[in-house]
Amino acid sequence: MEDGMNWDTVKGKWAQAKGDVKTKWGQLTDDDLTEIDGQREKLAGKIQERYGIVKEEAEKQIDEHFKTK
Repeated sequence: MEDGMNWDTVKGKWAQAKGDVKTKWGQLTDDDLTEIDGQREKLAGKIQERYGIVKEEAEKQIDEHFKTK
């Protein structure tokens, strides 16, 4: 992630970020969010799995979503 929020900040505030993530990617379940636990790689994997997109697209969506936070 080049600009915007540092992923460590997202991970540190995962409890607050979960609601935002759930709003953006509504197909993720509460169990998914608990399992992800602020880990960017796991978030990308779950988005990839739930939305049927490639990993690079999932990572791009994550970067775009959090760079404005």
